[in-house]
Amino acid sequence: MANPINSIQGKEEAVLSESEKKAKWIKTAKWIYWVITLSFVVTMLMAAVMLLAGVSYNVEGIVHLGYPIYVCKILGVAKLLGGIFILQNRFRILKEWAYAGYSFNLLGAAASHSFSGDSFGAIITPIVILSMVLLSYRQWKTGWM
Repeated sequence: MANPINSIQGKEEAVLSESEKKAKWIKTAKWIYWVITLSFVVTMLMAAVMLLAGVSYNVEGIVHLGYPIYVCKILGVAKLLGGIFILQNRFRILKEWAYAGYSFNLLGAAASHSFSGDSFGAIITPIVILSMVLLSYRQWKTGWM
């Protein structure tokens, strides 16, 4: 016959182990969030600086896609503000809008490259970054961050 005290202790250990598993998963989820988020935010901030500085490679790319040169300044400011808003945690609506803005920007970039007849690599790059944005957004919306 099983000892009831041992049975109760086993259940307590199982419950404790479940809470430990959840705590470990939350820690892993936070780590994933910050690695993914910092990766794409740094990428976007570097793009913002290059657009605002008028780096010839970026300006030529914008003109190649059929946009006027002043779009560089608009995109540069938007990407810079988006990076700041995503890294802050005080104003949730600004963070939400930054995620939306980055999503629209990256979808538009992929479509523009596609419509202008660019290579597959030029089309897939914004889509890969968009997947990072969406993963970061999903991790943020879990509420553990």
